[in-house]
Amino acid sequence: MKTYIPQCDLRSTYLADKERIDTAVNKVLDSGWYILGDEVKCFEREFAGYIGNRYAIGVASGTDALHLALKVLKIGRGDQVITVSHTAVATVAAIEISGAAPVLVDIDPKSFTMDPNQLEDTARLLNSKRLKAVIPVHIYGHPADMDAINYIAEKYGLYVIEDCSQAHGALYKGKRVGTIGNIAAFSFYPTKNLGAFGDGGAVTTDNSKIATEARRLREYGWQQRYISSTSGMNTRLDEIQAAILRIKLKKLDQANLRRRSIARRYNEMLYGTALHLPLEYRDVEHVYHQYVVKSDHRDELQKFLKQEGIGTGIHYPMPIHLQPAYLGKISLSPGELPISEKISGEIISLPMYPQLSDNQVGYVAEKIKDFYQNVKK
Repeated sequence: MKTYIPQCDLRSTYLADKERIDTAVNKVLDSGWYILGDEVKCFEREFAGYIGNRYAIGVASGTDALHLALKVLKIGRGDQVITVSHTAVATVAAIEISGAAPVLVDIDPKSFTMDPNQLEDTARLLNSKRLKAVIPVHIYGHPADMDAINYIAEKYGLYVIEDCSQAHGALYKGKRVGTIGNIAAFSFYPTKNLGAFGDGGAVTTDNSKIATEARRLREYGWQQRYISSTSGMNTRLDEIQAAILRIKLKKLDQANLRRRSIARRYNEMLYGTALHLPLEYRDVEHVYHQYVVKSDHRDELQKFLKQEGIGTGIHYPMPIHLQPAYLGKISLSPGELPISEKISGEIISLPMYPQLSDNQVGYVAEKIKDFYQNVKK
């Protein structure tokens, strides 16, 4: 019987710290305080210190983190926000929830992150007082070109909201992502590099006024308990998730180093095959939330690997602007989005998680080589 290698293995992340996690969870349960208590306060302080910002505000999910960031910046109905179509649908959903209109631009074909040229062309074409912000996505763990994006944003008077949901710990020119724009949003969904055992998220910023407003808005706009000073929302990180995240945060750099080591091994073993391997631009440190390759025979390769006991994923199979909920309803950049559309039929995510062994990586690579030795040209 073949050993199955999943694309992502959440159970292994629990078993790696089972004793410490069980102890922390029991401590919370015994305390009788389950929402916005000491564990959340400690995690917020530790996470802000880790990425290099002064403030972190724990919320219920990454989507809520983006929504809260928009709300804090007073971006809503009638406004426009530029982002990419090749991302998790949460990025665009958060813009819609805020009442603003998403405007989608194309991506760089190598890093899969926002193409600054497309951003500038779109901002110039719109030339609108309605345009308020840009949300670059550090997709798969590779930072977007933040110098270029910040320059364009400043030129057109736009806020920069970093979507760091897939890039915990990634570096851009020596800075952690989440510290480079005006405000940032993180997801702690279980599969993330820093993942909880349920939903969770955070907003990070260096601005004390933004942080104060975010804390107020995440809990009904309360200035004092039960008294709403402004219209807010209910999006709170719970104590159990915060306790788990505190444990996993201590090992995040170690886990990211292992992900980078796995990526190097894939690169070495798959070099020379017909696969298009991931690229890491100079001056960035990719943290490989996903190891994403491109194949002209993607569907056949995925089927073959499944037969060989290897799990894969497709992140993401359809650009947001082509999905039924959004088709024909959102603005696109000049020339529309040919790269986003093309790669959706080529990309495949290979197994990637810190507990993946070198032997397992080698097995995946050898099976991919076997596939290409027999594939029809």
